[in-house]
Amino acid sequence: MRLFAAVLPPEDVSRELAVEVEALRRLPGAEGLRWTGRPGWHLTLAFYGEVDDDLVPGLTARLERAASRTDSFRLALSGGGQFGHGRALWAGADGDLRTLRLLAERAEAAGRKAGVDMGEHRRYKAHLSLARSRTGVDAQPYLRALAGFRSRAWTVGEAALVRSSLPRSGVPGEQPRYEVVARCPLGTSG
Repeated sequence: MRLFAAVLPPEDVSRELAVEVEALRRLPGAEGLRWTGRPGWHLTLAFYGEVDDDLVPGLTARLERAASRTDSFRLALSGGGQFGHGRALWAGADGDLRTLRLLAERAEAAGRKAGVDMGEHRRYKAHLSLARSRTGVDAQPYLRALAGFRSRAWTVGEAALVRSSLPRSGVPGEQPRYEVVARCPLGTSG
């Protein structure tokens, strides 16, 4: 199954972001972007890719341990950015980014220790993907609109192990499906 570890924003924060995204979708050229559906909004900690079913229990246990060794922390969605010259548009994060990075490092290590092929290590950049483009777009109007965005802050109390199922129908606009496989509370180790 295709898995990743993530921080999921609470429902009210997702509602705040949805208002912002609705405004972004009214900007000229927005119809040419593939917008991430609200059920897919998350801050990825570690992407595990296709994981053999027999590795999932060990991965889950290691992610639970990594989470339990990390204190809860405050976070807000704030601003935005782009990857790949307008190929990906994202909302950023603000707050205790040091602890968020630590949790991401521990989630990646959990995958490696569980036997998941993690590939090359990349420096962690907290982001929540909003839209993608195959060709790249002028992201400046979106970045200007996102510059003043800041959600309410919340206390992150868990990491989630999430299964994603990619669209198979070929229907334009079909979104991946996401299912939380495990919720891993933060800061529960003695």
